Amino acid sequence: MSVFPKAIGCLAAILLQTSTAFAAPDSAVQARVEAVARTVATELAALCPVADPGNSAALEGCRRGLLADSETKRLLPEYVLWGRQRDPKLALKETKLTQFAPDVITGMYLPLFMFDGKARVVYLPAEDTYQIRLHTAFRNRLAPGEFPYPFWHEADKWATYEKASELLFFWDAKKDRFKVAQFTALGDVPPIIQASHVDPPAFDGKWLWTDANGKAQPKVTLFDGLFRADNPYLPKLDLAYRSFALRLRENQCNDCHVPNNPDGMKRLVLLQSPMHTAAEIKRVLKAVREDRMPRDDIGIAQPLDAAAKSALLNEGAAFDQLLDAARLWESKQNVAGATPLLPLR
Repeated sequence: MSVFPKAIGCLAAILLQTSTAFAAPDSAVQARVEAVARTVATELAALCPVADPGNSAALEGCRRGLLADSETKRLLPEYVLWGRQRDPKLALKETKLTQFAPDVITGMYLPLFMFDGKARVVYLPAEDTYQIRLHTAFRNRLAPGEFPYPFWHEADKWATYEKASELLFFWDAKKDRFKVAQFTALGDVPPIIQASHVDPPAFDGKWLWTDANGKAQPKVTLFDGLFRADNPYLPKLDLAYRSFALRLRENQCNDCHVPNNPDGMKRLVLLQSPMHTAAEIKRVLKAVREDRMPRDDIGIAQPLDAAAKSALLNEGAAFDQLLDAARLWESKQNVAGATPLLPLR
């Protein structure tokens, strides 16, 4: 069931265009993708409509709507690959992308964009897949703590975000889900609104920081913004994260799993914030148990010594168990009719 009113869905402007340069491989798949495009474009226009690019309330409304039982979130796989489009001709398998769980992409990344309900569907013969291109614009005037991390650590990344005019979803026909999402400034349409350039603060090398009021930032990556304030597991969860984060630092995990991607990984996993770590904890623990993490300078797995491995796994398991308990508590409140913030996966 859609989370947006039917009336809005009926009124939303949907523009669907299918490339005719190449024959579609399967008309049923094409029909399915076109239906998905209409659904997602309508929902995003309802939850994340055009607003002032510095409107925090609009950002929060979009975030809560997408994190709830949204159609867009249902169409995401266990994890989706995300990033900016650097070259439209570059194959997806050769493109550097970041792996995100549905909670992360719908809670921190998609809400940074606004939508007007317009979309087009294009078949990509080189990828043998369909691409849904959603007309968009970026909220470039938000406070620094409302971004998942300082995008301005790299000038080209900030410029691509600022100038983004389309959000691209690549379809996985076998799984009936999206598989990749990109934002691009290289399309043939302008952004929904032409926001003037913002000179962001200088990047000081810190992915997390404390503001002038003593509050941790970015606030969007913290548990107290994603779980209810009365969630009884929050205090223990925060302590468990800090203990696990210390183990990650001790074992140099944050030397690689940070946004500037120092090792140039094609499939990056981020662990620099509470929410990023929470989304990846089960996969991280599995990789450590199987001695697939960490890796050396040339990408070869270098198992931890027994004591370090045991400590990392113990702290990580405690964090993971508290996350599951906190999500379960949230899900029980949702049954009672409350608006969900971070659904149980």
